[in-house]
Amino acid sequence: MDKKILITGGCGFVGSSLALAFKNKYPGHVIITFDNLKRRGSELNIPRLRNAGVEFIHGDLRNKEDLEGLSDIDLIIDAAAEPSVLAGINSSPDYLIDTNLNGTINCLNLARQNKADFVFLSTSRVYPIQDIENTAFYETENRFEIAEQQELPGIGTNGLSEDFSLNNARSLYGATKLASELFVKEYNQMFGLRTVVNRCGVLTGPWQMGKVDQGVIVLWVARHFWKGKLGYFGYGGEGKQVRDILHISDLFDLIDYQVNNIEKVNGQTYNVGGGRDISLSLRELTALCEDVTGNKIPIEKVTKNRQADIRIYITDNSKVTNATGWKPKIQPESIIKEIYNWISENEGQLKYILN
Repeated sequence: MDKKILITGGCGFVGSSLALAFKNKYPGHVIITFDNLKRRGSELNIPRLRNAGVEFIHGDLRNKEDLEGLSDIDLIIDAAAEPSVLAGINSSPDYLIDTNLNGTINCLNLARQNKADFVFLSTSRVYPIQDIENTAFYETENRFEIAEQQELPGIGTNGLSEDFSLNNARSLYGATKLASELFVKEYNQMFGLRTVVNRCGVLTGPWQMGKVDQGVIVLWVARHFWKGKLGYFGYGGEGKQVRDILHISDLFDLIDYQVNNIEKVNGQTYNVGGGRDISLSLRELTALCEDVTGNKIPIEKVTKNRQADIRIYITDNSKVTNATGWKPKIQPESIIKEIYNWISENEGQLKYILN
């Protein structure tokens, strides 16, 4: 049965990618993207969406009036956010809170009015920074690794699971997303909305406008492509920090399953990421970028840690895999090659954003 799907943040990397993937797989679906176009480069996605038959509405989630008139919605995917973990630290947190929390509440009210299902894209940053930093680790030549023996529950060699503590501070960004999760849970229980929450790690792929504080994989490829400058910041300046990464197509596969099997995942919260097998240190990312682009660039070593940074984060996908059978498939080398090819093919319009 054809559906009417609203995707907030629909001109951002995640939102636009999901919109195009849903329209490609389900041509009969009505896909509506909603975005305030604040993030630089998001305007480039409007022609791509419209050419694919995806509708675009220019609006701001902070203003519930902008959502008025949207009716007969079957599904809302909330992919809108101020995504930087540094947001609000050196400036007013008003925009962050209004967008990430109040905007989500406005979306939940719209879902309630339409009796629509609700998929919320949250973040691994809901987990407390200091607790992650206090987990036991060891060091190899090129990366940090999670130690087998841990004092804290919810973490092991497979990564961090949903059982990890939520009790301490996590950044203003993480706090807004966790608060939104609580409201999603309340609307699920109080009003009977069918909902699912995905706590995503590092997402990446073509059409992500990477910056230092968000979109590091694309940023790394772009700097190598244009022979720019980069730095290893913190933890001795050796580039051994590790993140797992998830290609946006792998995320679509999971969300596609969830929305078509909503009763099986209703009310659940899942950690969603690349896992141990699809993880990279900055050193390893640099080596891949050098191989793919053929360029070697200077990388500054800065020993001092940055605020809100963490040494290692790897997602334990056990819960979501056991519930759905989903596993990420696309490996780091393929991801880097795809991003490189995208930049090569669109160099003219991307240079002023990514370079």
